[in-house]
Amino acid sequence: MGASPTGVVTPGAVAPPLGRVYSALALQVLISAGTYLAAKRAMTELSPFTVVLWRFLVCGVAFTLLLALTPGPKLPPRSAWKRVALLGLMGGPVNQTLFFSGLSRSTSAHAALLYALTPLGVYVASLVLGRERASRRATAGILTALVGVVVLLLGRGLASAQGSVQGDLLILMAVVAWVIYTTEGRPLAAEHGALRATAWTMTVATALQLPLIPFVLEPGQVWAASFAAKASIVYLGLMTSVVAYLLWYYALSKVPASKVAIFSNLQPAATALAAWAFLDEALHWELALGGALVLVGVRLTQAAPVKPPPVVVRAG
Repeated sequence: MGASPTGVVTPGAVAPPLGRVYSALALQVLISAGTYLAAKRAMTELSPFTVVLWRFLVCGVAFTLLLALTPGPKLPPRSAWKRVALLGLMGGPVNQTLFFSGLSRSTSAHAALLYALTPLGVYVASLVLGRERASRRATAGILTALVGVVVLLLGRGLASAQGSVQGDLLILMAVVAWVIYTTEGRPLAAEHGALRATAWTMTVATALQLPLIPFVLEPGQVWAASFAAKASIVYLGLMTSVVAYLLWYYALSKVPASKVAIFSNLQPAATALAAWAFLDEALHWELALGGALVLVGVRLTQAAPVKPPPVVVRAG
């Protein structure tokens, strides 16, 4: 038994290696946890638009080399061009420009909380598109994980954080773009593999950034920036945009989108631990309680059965 691109289990297919999938998602969470820290560090010296542009230049070169050096088609089939263009736009300029612009005006805590809406958005989108069927256990798991994120972030001072409303709205729009990237990316990754799907979409995302080079490249400022700022851009370009995106699409090619998206709720806890390890931020009891609720929510969602959407019989 295995899963089709729509998440429907089909007889005779090979079951996905779930241990490998969840290990990939755990690593993706750890890499993504560092994204908030790296982005904030880079933007202390450079504008959000400059950071986004350099991030995509780095990942675009990396994916171009991967496509050139690995066997297989270098370009997507004509039938996939529209989907690749949409995903490149959503996962690249739209998501990242909105995210970095919002993060520069708001707080990491607000951004993490808003991104915790991703699993709910992906689940609803999958239901609307008919790619998954409603499950009480999955719904309970997503909501439990969301409560855990709120508890965790309240412990980190979310209640007193004065994030800009404008920044929060920009981040919320970035979340919508990421939901589209996740739900529409699953069929592409399932059909063509994680490497091709990610490389094609992120190469398009980089190409869409090229017209901004004369306006926001700022090579002099980037060269004069500290080593920490430049290292943060390399981290965002290689670890977040290449490795983490590959792991994300690898998981999407194996299991339903809602089961993948729920792992994003682990990022606030991972970010808190990273801040404790690298920034000497204190740990607190809310981390244990919120983290436990998130883990319970993830477990409930992963244990939910994959139900095929109802078959509509049309009258002849």
